[in-house]
Amino acid sequence: MVYRRSIKPLVLLAALFGLFSYSTPAEDLIHLVAKGDTIYSISLLYKISQEELMRHNNIADSSKLQMGMRLAIPSRTNSPPAVIAAPATPVFFLYTVSKNDTLYSIARSRGVTLQALRDINGFSKSYVLKTGEKIKIPGHPPAAAGGKTSPKSSAHNTAKTADPSIRWPVMAKEVLYMSSNTGVLVSGRESESIKSLTGGVVVHASPWRGYGNVAVIETDEGYRYLYGSCETLSVRKGDNIEPGTELGKLGIYPASGKPDLVLIVSHNGSPVDPAKAPRF
Repeated sequence: MVYRRSIKPLVLLAALFGLFSYSTPAEDLIHLVAKGDTIYSISLLYKISQEELMRHNNIADSSKLQMGMRLAIPSRTNSPPAVIAAPATPVFFLYTVSKNDTLYSIARSRGVTLQALRDINGFSKSYVLKTGEKIKIPGHPPAAAGGKTSPKSSAHNTAKTADPSIRWPVMAKEVLYMSSNTGVLVSGRESESIKSLTGGVVVHASPWRGYGNVAVIETDEGYRYLYGSCETLSVRKGDNIEPGTELGKLGIYPASGKPDLVLIVSHNGSPVDPAKAPRF
């Protein structure tokens, strides 16, 4: 059963392929500008005006925003400060659009969802492809002729893995560590139920650019569990949940084009190996 209680606003913490926090002595939050960020998108994320964001950072021209810049976000709560880090570059390969290609036909032929294709390219629903245009396809390139795999594909196959037989939020087919080893991708089945590994309070439950719907659970012991790539969410911010509560349904992770759950765990702001994180 889900119970609700009011909680103070908490900052969503970002990390490699997900979200993580790192302490900073500054009073403001610090946003590290990622590829695709704009003054408009950042102002929406923190629910402040574009004018306030630009004034606070002495920015006269919004078009001069560059990846890696540190933007100070005016503090509105007494929550602990955090640095929000840019996510790692998603895995993709380039495809040259041919005559009569559509987003739907490309998505179908490449085994990815239409939304994943739109997300990784930043396309709107009304976007029309142009012949000769190069677009990103989530995942790794198809195997080369003769059954040989590309170097990127081979590197992916030798990535560090975790034991899929222990309890995960979904029935794990495979568990791969991300490049930073701070989080994992848990391969499951599309629309499969995502179950919380612990009890706790839902401190975030909403879409996050590039990661679908995201739920973050905080325990009384100071652990935070981030569940990303949810197709839908079954909980809301402020819910007090028990272990095994359904958080939502598994969706397609844009970076891989597959039903991969993003799981990242921290304890009092420090990263924790998800395979070793408490399950209670």
